[in-house]
Amino acid sequence: MLRMLLFLCYRQFLGNIGCVKISPKSLILDLLSTLRPGRGRSMPVRALVEAGAFFDMAPTSVRVALARLLAQQRVERDERGRYRLGVAAHGVNQTIRGWRHLEAQSVAWSGGWVGVHRKRGESRVDRLSGDRALNFLGLRALDANFFVRPDNRAGGIHSLRGRLAALGLEASALVFGLAQLDSATEARASNLWDVSALRRGYGDEIERLSRSRRRLANSANPRAMVETFRVGGQAIRQLVLDPLLPEAISPSEERKALAACMLDYDAFGRGCWAEFLAEHGVLHPRTPADLRGAAGSESLALMPESAALGNLDLAGAAAE
Repeated sequence: MLRMLLFLCYRQFLGNIGCVKISPKSLILDLLSTLRPGRGRSMPVRALVEAGAFFDMAPTSVRVALARLLAQQRVERDERGRYRLGVAAHGVNQTIRGWRHLEAQSVAWSGGWVGVHRKRGESRVDRLSGDRALNFLGLRALDANFFVRPDNRAGGIHSLRGRLAALGLEASALVFGLAQLDSATEARASNLWDVSALRRGYGDEIERLSRSRRRLANSANPRAMVETFRVGGQAIRQLVLDPLLPEAISPSEERKALAACMLDYDAFGRGCWAEFLAEHGVLHPRTPADLRGAAGSESLALMPESAALGNLDLAGAAAE
């Protein structure tokens, strides 16, 4: 009876918020991405189905999406019949989980650049996968088939090359260092990112998180679960997809402020979800959040469904 009352409260709340509808696929991937790594860290079907009900999803829709994800190796089933992320989802999930430590992912910029040259003739699926990998790590097109970013990511070009490959950049692409650009090209490269929009985005997300905290101070748990999933996910997307530009191109103060605000909101969100997840024996290091990617992509769905690569929403090149 209590669960039915909570569900009815949720239905009323859902009718009052203007958000893009979350798909069963993205909900499953995002919930499973919250699990602690290691053996025995998994979630029962019953928990996924009940969570789906909070988002107005029929049990059959959740089970069908789960079966498809299992076939695509984006989730896997343990010996107890419980589910966790599959090997195809690990690359993007690792990148998404890095939002907590963004500042450790960049180093002081010495003025060098990373270049990526892509060959023509790749398949549409490979091309879309590569587009998402480049966007994920902050590269932008300087010319046709030629993408750049400042060489200020921790680990240097070797590390970036490996991360691009893990995120789906085609093997035929060349990744290399650039130095001593002429002044005109240097200026053009430095203006590939809309820094003003980035900085506005940080402020907007901080305000959205703050409003949500105030709004949920005395809310019923289903409402808080749904809203922290949506609002927290939007802020995490902003952080995960941040290009991590050097100070000379974009100051980092607002980004650091958003990360600090999101860490606080994440602790709040874990409290909102704790009772539900504990009921199903689920250990979770962070709040479940809607991590569908920006710019038309879906977070744990940003990868292609072919070649056993995860469709990580923080995507599928193939139609669902």
